[in-house]
Amino acid sequence: MRIPKTWVPLLTKKLIDNITSKGLVKPTVSPEKLLKETEEIITNELAIEDRLNEEVREILKGHASVIEKGRMDYRRLFELTKQKLVKERNLVL
Repeated sequence: MRIPKTWVPLLTKKLIDNITSKGLVKPTVSPEKLLKETEEIITNELAIEDRLNEEVREILKGHASVIEKGRMDYRRLFELTKQKLVKERNLVL
C-alpha cells in the first residue's frame, strides 16, 4: 500500500463529504454505514498491490539460485515480473 493505512479513514471521510456536499450522490444508507463500506472498498483496492508484491517475491524466491548465479538485478526482475502480472491480469495500480 503506497499510503499509510491510518490515512484511509481520513481520505474516506473527505471523499464522502466532498461528493455528498456537491450533490454528486445521495446516500440511501446511514452516513456511518456509507463511511464503513467505502473505507473497506478503498482498503481492499489499495491492498491489491501489496498482494501482488508478495506474489512477485514468492515467484522470484523460487528462482533465487538462478538470479544469484546470473548476477541479475533483483529489483529490475521484480519490476518486470510485476509489470507482466499487472498486464496479464488487467490490474490498475
